[in-house]
Amino acid sequence: MGISYDSQQILADYTTRHGITFPLLSDVGSATITRYGILNTVVEEALGPNGKDPAVRADLAVFATVNEPSERLRGIPFPGTFIVDRQGRVTSRFFEDYYWERTTTSNILLRLGAGSSPVQATQASTDHLELRTYPSDASVSLGTRFTIALDITPKRGMHVYAPGASNYRVIGVTVAPQLHIRTGAIRYPASEIYHFKPLNERVPVYQKPFTLLIDVVPEATAEARKAFAGKTELVLSGTLEYQACDDKICYNPVSLPLTWKVAMHGLVPGAPQPPQSR
Repeated sequence: MGISYDSQQILADYTTRHGITFPLLSDVGSATITRYGILNTVVEEALGPNGKDPAVRADLAVFATVNEPSERLRGIPFPGTFIVDRQGRVTSRFFEDYYWERTTTSNILLRLGAGSSPVQATQASTDHLELRTYPSDASVSLGTRFTIALDITPKRGMHVYAPGASNYRVIGVTVAPQLHIRTGAIRYPASEIYHFKPLNERVPVYQKPFTLLIDVVPEATAEARKAFAGKTELVLSGTLEYQACDDKICYNPVSLPLTWKVAMHGLVPGAPQPPQSR
């Protein structure tokens, strides 16, 4: 469900226009927003006596608007998502870095390890591992935070190196830089310690199936909107790098080229107007 400080009338109209099928709850007066501790205090400060302070204005441009603050903004939350279990307990939460960006539901589910993605995956096989890679979403908007996932299964008797291993190439993925595309750090799962008997060393490795995740955000700035105007597809290229060993041999490092494609359209529906210039 979604919670907004907008009136029921505004939310009903928004639901109809965007074909929303889940409940939108009206929190007029921002009582729930305040109780959850996510009231946008930057707006409150910008509307107060310190509103012209350069530091306040800089925060306002990131967390609310690049325009003059108005009473219409008073009461907005910092945008984010709470995950609640069937007993009503908050089990995790996800918040945005910038007010014009939004995290997708599929992104969150992948980060929580909840199920597999319905998006068509690319399969690859090397002498050392099997790979299945896919984006969390088949279609994204400017300002959408989505995830690239790599499901990796070492072949029988093989292991690859995890963060913390020295003198070996730790498995990792890089996404080739593109203007107005921001990528996050790789999220690694927990590894295990492997005793490599020929050298009597203990190193962190992955021997069982595991998944690497990396966030991608096509920015929604004025410059980005201009650069992406008319584009209907976002193509990302990257490389999976690793070194594999079995119980006797360490093989040469491998660099495996990869490509991901997602459909692209406009801005995130319902997100505040992004900045006109930066």
